[in-house]
Amino acid sequence: MKRIFFVILGFISLGFGIAGTVLPVLPGGPFYLFAAYCFTKSSERLDNWFKSTKIYDKYVVGFREKRGMTRKEKIRINIIADFFILFSVFYVDILIVRIILIVLMLYKHYYFIKKIKTIPPEENSA
Repeated sequence: MKRIFFVILGFISLGFGIAGTVLPVLPGGPFYLFAAYCFTKSSERLDNWFKSTKIYDKYVVGFREKRGMTRKEKIRINIIADFFILFSVFYVDILIVRIILIVLMLYKHYYFIKKIKTIPPEENSA
């Protein structure tokens, strides 16, 4: 029963990851990482299959080995997130919610700049 649960979660997460790769609104990377975790917990066959895909090589291995992002990836994610946060700030009429959203946006920038390692572009394209 536990294995079936992880298989289902893995494929759902993989679907969200693929959607996140195509749609600029959704980040795909975290979903691919979670899918890898779920497939590892579910079965060796699914784990081996996922590890042999280009998705795994591009998104999961890159993150696991380098533990960082290129400047271009950081900027793209921040611009998209800022757009939706600012849209929410203008849409919501409650002052405390606006303040919380702005604080979260500022913290997001701090986190991306100070906590996530910036990888030079030539290192990322292996």
